[in-house]
Formats: sequence, structure tokens, C-alpha cells
Amino acid sequence: MIRLENIEKSFGKTQVLKGIFLEVQKGDIVSILGPSGSGKTTMLRCINFLDKATSGMVTIDQLSVDAKTATKKDILDLRKKTAMVFQNYNLFQHKTVLENIMEGPIIVQKREAKEVKAQALELLKKVGLSHKADAYPSALSGGQQQRVGIARALAMNPQVILFDEPTSALDPELVGEVLDVMRKIAREGITMIIVTHEMNFAREVSNQVVFMDGGIVVESGTPSEIFTKPKHERTRQFLQRLTPELTYEI
Repeated sequence: MIRLENIEKSFGKTQVLKGIFLEVQKGDIVSILGPSGSGKTTMLRCINFLDKATSGMVTIDQLSVDAKTATKKDILDLRKKTAMVFQNYNLFQHKTVLENIMEGPIIVQKREAKEVKAQALELLKKVGLSHKADAYPSALSGGQQQRVGIARALAMNPQVILFDEPTSALDPELVGEVLDVMRKIAREGITMIIVTHEMNFAREVSNQVVFMDGGIVVESGTPSEIFTKPKHERTRQFLQRLTPELTYEI
């Protein structure tokens, strides 16, 4: 369903991605792990061209876009297949929760307001925020704002949702409520690619785990393979610092 082929990305003279290959099947939950500066977020943003790769090919379903020759139409068509949940929420502060969720489907997808509103209210129920439909983001906790961000992504009916460290800006006591919503979405079979530092969550919900370092995919596999039998010493070192309770076999 999703394929990245030889994705490279440089910012000036600094090469951040050094030939990324990744394949994600429909319904997969893929967690991207790695230290800060490893290129995780840049790779995620290259999927929907929020960051335009220097070179390489991005394929979603039957649409393949070459980063070097991509037109505005190519990028727009690709973005229509994705939605993104940002670590800092990115909600419109002057719009209510309901208006935030309805904005994309109405403006981008040109859907009827009545239909979009009905869907938005159902999504608010799904994320446990029906009572906040008329509230503004400033009146919400960080966890509530992130749940609105997830509802907003779902409202676009995307083929894949990209999560960029969705809990990293939250106070520890608010992380659980966001992860609970993500677990619920995972059970519905929606394709998700998640950049995260939540090791236990990644191990629990993912069917593929990818470890990145230095702008490359060091290794990928099932949660069991990565968390208990990593093939590379660098993976083991990273995981041992974050999950010292686990026993690793190499």
C-alpha cells in the first residue's frame, strides 16, 4: 500500500535521510523508533511532502510520485490519501473543536457541511469529547487537544494516518488518554505510521517496528523480533537504555 524507495533528504549540506526503503501494507501499524536526530520525523514528513525529499519515490496505492519531478497536482493527490497528527496539535485557535474537525473535509474535500458535521460529532464521541464540541482549543488540556487532532485526521477518511510523536508534548498524566484513543483506532484496521518514544505502546499495538539511526533504517521487524532479538548492536543499545527490563538476544 505504501512504499518508500531510496528516499534521500538534505537540508543545505546536511544529509538527513540516506536512502530510506520502507514498505507498509494496508492495515499495518508501524512504529518508527530511534534517537533524536535520526531522521524519523523527516521521513514521516517526506511521505506527504510536507518536507520534499531530495530524491526517491513515494507510492501510496497506485499513485507513485518521484520527488525530483513531483508537480503540485502530484503532491495534492498524494496528500489526499494521508492525514497527519502533529506533536504540537496545530489546531486553529480561533475555531471551535467542531469547526476544527470540519475544516478539512469542507475546504479541501468540498464535502457538504451537513454530512461533515454529522461525521465530526461521531468522531468526537469516539475520542470522548462530545461535550467539548463548542469549546475553543485554549479551554482544553493538551491531551484533549491531541484527541481533537486525531478526530480531525480521521475526518479526512485517509488511507494512512501519520503520527509525529503524538504524546511528546504532553504532561505524563495525559499521555494515557491519547494512547487509549490510538489503541481504539488501531483495532479498527486503519493504517498508521507512528513516530514514537512510547516503547510499551509500540510493542503492544504495532505489527512492524522500524529502528532508525543516522538517517537510515538500521533494521525492521515484528515487535518480538525488534524488542527481544534485535539483529544490530545499535538497536540493542538504544532499546536497553529505554527498556532495561527486557532481555535481549543477539
